[in-house]
Amino acid sequence: MESKRVLMTFCLLFAAWGALIPAQGQTPSDAIMMPARNACLLANYNYGQFDQYWEGDRLRGNLTIATVKRTTVLPMVAVGITDKLNLYAGVPYVKTLSTDPNGGKFAGAQGFQDLGLALKYEVLKKVTSKGELSVLGTVGYSTPITNYLPDYMPYSLGFGAPEVALRGIVQYKMAQGLYFRAALAHLWRGYAEAERDYYYNNGSYYTSWMDVPNAWSAEGILGAWLLDYSLRIELSYSNLKSTSGDDIRAYNAPQPTNRVVMGQAGLMAQYYLPPAKKLGVLVYHNQALTGLNAPKIKNFGAGITYQFKFL
Repeated sequence: MESKRVLMTFCLLFAAWGALIPAQGQTPSDAIMMPARNACLLANYNYGQFDQYWEGDRLRGNLTIATVKRTTVLPMVAVGITDKLNLYAGVPYVKTLSTDPNGGKFAGAQGFQDLGLALKYEVLKKVTSKGELSVLGTVGYSTPITNYLPDYMPYSLGFGAPEVALRGIVQYKMAQGLYFRAALAHLWRGYAEAERDYYYNNGSYYTSWMDVPNAWSAEGILGAWLLDYSLRIELSYSNLKSTSGDDIRAYNAPQPTNRVVMGQAGLMAQYYLPPAKKLGVLVYHNQALTGLNAPKIKNFGAGITYQFKFL
């Protein structure tokens, strides 16, 4: 029963990876380990839109492109290599468009974005009669798999640059099912290639290669398991902050070199269907609250998970 509960819990938290994709890269941040020789499949749909954005720290409306819409379909898989080591892989398909594309001059874009891979290792797990303390570490890597144009914001499918992420995770779960989790990650990003040989980033650069700023990502979560570990609800707050970069210039489009800061709140619910609890459904909503050179975006999503044992 306990191994089934652990596997079920992992599927829920693995699904949360998809919920975070609109704000940053595709790295898992849960604190539950998949047992060895078990796998979880996820199909996730996410819809986001915004009609305001922060130009530097000034909130402005989308006067020429109206409401920008972004749809993401994400298939993912998680595999338990050992009880303490898990592997993750996912490739999102993204479509962007605008409700009023300025007389047709700004078409949207669509296609596969970045391949995301991650390994998670359980460093410490201490169980007492009052609760359970978990400490984990994750290393992730993502890279574009199609030749999409990164310098086409806000319609671009992604940054167009490789990324390496290191994340530390700490969670404490009480015996009654209430839990608290915190995660901190550093994101190292490479260069994105634009279709121009000049750009401005606090100075003139005569090259097509844009230096995408590194970033810190922090997350805090309050969650609870209900109905004999069949229903999970979770309230979260995440923050992404670039370590360098420039501001969006007045009446100019954003570009991959911009210094981005975004604070986002989220609410998620997940339910596993009886009797076997192998099939689960997920719904969530995220809303950007604060920002710098970022869209004031809100996201709605739903997903289906299925867990099984192999070998």
